[in-house]
Amino acid sequence: MLQHSRLLCFSSAVALLLMAGAHRSNAQRFAAIGDYGFAGNAERDVAQLVKGWDPDFIITLGDNNYDAGDSATIDQNIGQYYHSYIGQYRGRYGPSASTNRFFPSLGNHDYYTRNGEAYKDYFTLPGNGRYYDFVRGDVHFFALNSDPAEPDGISATSVQAKWLKARLEASSSRWNVVYLHHAPYSSGAHGNTVALQWPFSQWGASVVLAGHDHHYERLLVDKMPYVVNGLGGRSIYRVNMQRLPESKATFNADFGAMLIKANADSLSLQFYTRRQVLVDTYVLYPALSTVPTLFPVSPNPFEESTKVVFSLPSAATVQLRVLNAMGQEVTRLYDGPAAAGWHRLTWSRNALAPGAYYLQLLGAGKPQVTRVAIL
Repeated sequence: MLQHSRLLCFSSAVALLLMAGAHRSNAQRFAAIGDYGFAGNAERDVAQLVKGWDPDFIITLGDNNYDAGDSATIDQNIGQYYHSYIGQYRGRYGPSASTNRFFPSLGNHDYYTRNGEAYKDYFTLPGNGRYYDFVRGDVHFFALNSDPAEPDGISATSVQAKWLKARLEASSSRWNVVYLHHAPYSSGAHGNTVALQWPFSQWGASVVLAGHDHHYERLLVDKMPYVVNGLGGRSIYRVNMQRLPESKATFNADFGAMLIKANADSLSLQFYTRRQVLVDTYVLYPALSTVPTLFPVSPNPFEESTKVVFSLPSAATVQLRVLNAMGQEVTRLYDGPAAAGWHRLTWSRNALAPGAYYLQLLGAGKPQVTRVAIL
């Protein structure tokens, strides 16, 4: 009778946890391309690189349609290479994506003909289409319009900036990715765009991605990474001999794109050339929580193995137990002392049958549970 009561209590706790809404457990893999929209070998090569990654979606850092942003060139510059990611695609190069997986931002070249009308007609985007936000898994994305022609302004006190500040402050996502065309900081030919040096970090951004200058650069400003990524296919620019003091890495020897992976405990930023050469890697980690935290496993569901992550604010003796749907322990992944900080391990299914399971963290404050499915 006592065991039955415990099982009922466990089931109730799990139900409450699920009703409260656990974090989505699937990692996000997305690509970022900048200054890419010029039909030719370079854009083709970068597109093949990106599609070879099979990303969940693609974001762009502006200048989607060279040279003048005209409707006569937009499909050959974009749809020819990326139509399978574009929702409600109506061009001539192939089928549309079943759901939109292509999220561009406006560049100055997109504005040169009829104030960007071709861009606005070509894409179906959230919000007003010029600047907007969306959430995928653990990541909240904020696409800005950095062009001076933006009706809502581009200064730090503009209507657009106030919108971003409010949305960032309201975000409950683990990672907040801001992206736009004109780079707030750059050691390239265009240099800094002072009007866009907003207090992004103070407002809650995790990283700012930009293009406009046709090189790759990673900078650290106020302890937050800024990335310039303008090597998507148009041309390559020089980098100034005198780099900005904040500059940590630069590259302009070939075209390429970024592969970004968002997990519960990290955001990994990588730049690859079109020849699949890894040029730069930077990994962000969130601040350590003041309470013990068990993160959703990834992947979930899984077949052979998955990654388990938990963090501890102070040293403790902990257990990681795997329970079946009845609340009975079927295996134990860890049992012993653990230091303060991040802990990562691999859970191999071994002989566990397909079905629903619960991973439980014990011994460090309030017990925590996350649901897992084995295929």
